[in-house]
Amino acid sequence: MTATESAVPLAGLLAEVSSPSDAVTFVPAAGAISLPAASSDLVALGATCAGVVAAMMTLLWLLSVAKRDASIVDPFWGSGFVVVAWVAGLWFDFAHSRAYLLTGLTTLWGLRLSLYLLWRNAGKGEDFRYRAMREKHGANFWWVSFFTVFLLQGIIMWLVSWPVQFGQAATAPPLGWLDAAGAVVCLIGILFEGVGDLQLARFKADPANQGRVMDRGLWRYTRHPNYFGDFCVWWGLYLVAAASGAWWTLPAPLLMSFFLIRVSGVPMLEKSLVERRAGYREYVARTSSFFPWPPKRAS
Repeated sequence: MTATESAVPLAGLLAEVSSPSDAVTFVPAAGAISLPAASSDLVALGATCAGVVAAMMTLLWLLSVAKRDASIVDPFWGSGFVVVAWVAGLWFDFAHSRAYLLTGLTTLWGLRLSLYLLWRNAGKGEDFRYRAMREKHGANFWWVSFFTVFLLQGIIMWLVSWPVQFGQAATAPPLGWLDAAGAVVCLIGILFEGVGDLQLARFKADPANQGRVMDRGLWRYTRHPNYFGDFCVWWGLYLVAAASGAWWTLPAPLLMSFFLIRVSGVPMLEKSLVERRAGYREYVARTSSFFPWPPKRAS
């Protein structure tokens, strides 16, 4: 097993109003919520966050070219969301408690992930995924990587962070049950991800486990506790955003879920693990792929 990989890789609908002074009323399950921010304000926020993400990823790409190491993008993944959360919060002057909640949860998740990946990857050189891409593209990799690694992840970062961005824009009622539910789901995700990473790190630190499959702790119930944790984080943040009226940011957690479960998360990682880790096929046969579940008994 491996620890948290960089989750790599929406269309949405911004509210339309006739003038900056107009208000849009959303009607989610919890009741009517008023959003005084004009569509132009939301577009401006989205454009600003997009510009910030583009600038960050471009600078990171230039650094990767100088270091000849594209895998530096992985530790930045979580921190990039933290920057976006703070940009959105400052944009609206942290107008309500929900803004602090969204920014705080994102900061807790993002900084933990970035610090862990920095520690895990220290001194190990470029990750095998990026080395394979570098060998494939040869001398062209330096500019190909801008589009296929850095720009792509930047676009996904901007899209997935919609709840964090626009959930802070709404003037909504005080924090309620949906906010509490979202915070609990998000914190469960952060805990699941953190505990899973810690358990795996300890397992790999023991020389006696060299070449063995990690099937203890949370890894006994899901083959990817870190990805499941990530899944919970983004659905939790979405619930908080929905409570503010930004229910239309639903494509963001759906996109992240799709990539984690079907594209760049579980499928990509397991393909390599089956090929290079003895006993992994048996582990797959008895252990849930994503959602935690008791292991199957040997037949």
